[in-house]
Amino acid sequence: MGTFIPWKILHVELSEGIPNLAAIPGCQGIQLIFWWRGIPLGHQEILAEQLPMPDTEVANRASQTITPVIGDQLWPKRPELPLPEYFNYPFQPVSPNLPSLLTLENPLELLSERWSNPVVEAKTVSLVICTRDRPEQLANCLRSLQNLSLSPHEIIVVDNAPTSSETRELTAQFPQVRYVLEPRSGLSVARNTGIRHSSGEIIAFTDDDVEVHPEWIARLQYCFDDPQVMVVTGLVLPAELATDSQLVFEKGLGGFSQGYRTLTFDLDFFNNMKKIGVPVWRIGAGANMTIRRQAFDLVGYFDERLGAGAAGCSEDSEFWYRILAGGWLCRYEPAPVVYHYHRGNLETLKRQMYQYMRGHVAALLVQFNRYRHWGNLYRILVSLPLYYTKLLFVGSLRGFKDRYSTVISEILGCLAGIIFYLKNPSV
Repeated sequence: MGTFIPWKILHVELSEGIPNLAAIPGCQGIQLIFWWRGIPLGHQEILAEQLPMPDTEVANRASQTITPVIGDQLWPKRPELPLPEYFNYPFQPVSPNLPSLLTLENPLELLSERWSNPVVEAKTVSLVICTRDRPEQLANCLRSLQNLSLSPHEIIVVDNAPTSSETRELTAQFPQVRYVLEPRSGLSVARNTGIRHSSGEIIAFTDDDVEVHPEWIARLQYCFDDPQVMVVTGLVLPAELATDSQLVFEKGLGGFSQGYRTLTFDLDFFNNMKKIGVPVWRIGAGANMTIRRQAFDLVGYFDERLGAGAAGCSEDSEFWYRILAGGWLCRYEPAPVVYHYHRGNLETLKRQMYQYMRGHVAALLVQFNRYRHWGNLYRILVSLPLYYTKLLFVGSLRGFKDRYSTVISEILGCLAGIIFYLKNPSV
């Protein structure tokens, strides 16, 4: 395998002007992320051979990228996604056309006002971060919290079955952080412990390998204007694309982002998709998730069979499944942003994808056992086998490189998920 050439992530704040892009030595390309006063509006990929690029061309690309997203944000009645699109990545913005958008006076200013002057009652926010033996990553995360424009009501670090005192010693350096030891292993166990130790009206979760945007907490609050909304997830951007595994995860496997448009998932969506397996994993990522405290009274806590340290994944999406089944709403809102450091090498990425698919299949079986919704079994017995048969065929032709480098690990994870559930049929 040749030497990997990294991508550079460049954030462009359009309110400060549009730059000329110079050539960057030793760079495969640029992921150009467009913002307007801290609101993410989309991104473009610029290959190295397209550089240098004048500001006029950057402006043209920015206009093409952000126009449908602005329209989606400003029009209160958004077109519904066709049902098959919920299975596709990324979601494509659907909005009024450019001439319609141009009838608005200063649409970017209107967008700024929407987030600067929300009509919503402020809520207390408890922030829960679960960690295990990763003090360096946690330190970066905690430092990023010091830049928040609005601090949470409380910050709780749950130290999950640690093998040393490093996390306790680290959190002691941050007076605003409350340290909680949870000796039982498992992310769901740790999250449930964090919930029980919290007091906020809404509980925000992020991971120790994440850094947060300064407006993260402020914008999360705004998303709970509808009392039916029980869960809000936000945009997860890559913090870097410096290794081949990070690129594979972000561009080959889809990363954690669900795009730049607001999505509301309701009971109609749930019922329409139930026969083939409700794609709750498309609601967002647990690395950027906020839950109304009331939700835990309505549907219970995280299933402790699922998540890292147990089945491996999907404790968040299985919780969202229960929320939707109960007739409540989940919302994906891109304005609250965090940055995630993806796995740094292919071996750790393969292990991660094994765990993800083991947890995913185990969650499908948990959901079937709880509700007898046959679409969960349809996904295990039909959708996933067809999907991986195709990937195996194409991967064998391409030498299992790039996106296909993790296929075998994913398939083994699916099989392991069935075995895990059979060994753990109940909480």
